[in-house]
Amino acid sequence: MSAIVVEGMLARYHLLPNGARQYLSFHLAGDMPDSQCLFIEVMDHAVCAIGKAVVASVPHRDLMKLFDSRPKVGAAIWRETLIDAAIFREAITNNSARSAPARMAHLFCELFYRSRASGLTRDDTCILPIGLNQLGEALGLSLATVNRALANLRDSDLADFKSGSLTIRNWAGLADCGEFNPRYLHLRREPF
Repeated sequence: MSAIVVEGMLARYHLLPNGARQYLSFHLAGDMPDSQCLFIEVMDHAVCAIGKAVVASVPHRDLMKLFDSRPKVGAAIWRETLIDAAIFREAITNNSARSAPARMAHLFCELFYRSRASGLTRDDTCILPIGLNQLGEALGLSLATVNRALANLRDSDLADFKSGSLTIRNWAGLADCGEFNPRYLHLRREPF
């Protein structure tokens, strides 16, 4: 079975033997977070809901039949898999080469940009049901460092994150702080 996010957010993650979790990516409505499982029998990661989510399941055999009858559907899913790989590469760069506030800014830019492209924002706000611990697990930061990075973005009047809601105060400043360039997302239409 393959999953399609209908509502809410899913995350892809690794769970280490010691219980530590590393979030690898976040998936919004319309995303197919496990498209790789069509072609690989055993996955090296898991997928979970972040907060409330509605997920549709499609049997692999039905998708494969659809690929035969509608090759453009197969190409679209292959394209999404390649974009997932681009997001992974960007996350590796983000978590290894940027400061804590820059990591946070970059992740917020990515999620807001993708949310806006999907019509999931209201003005400069989007719902992000991610907890502080989950932010730390996504960005490789301790809870104390997450709180300091959030305070830095808030005090700089760039972004405010609280109670599962992200409000962008200064898009250009936040994108500059996070060195965010959306090219790696390969969106067909720009949300701004």
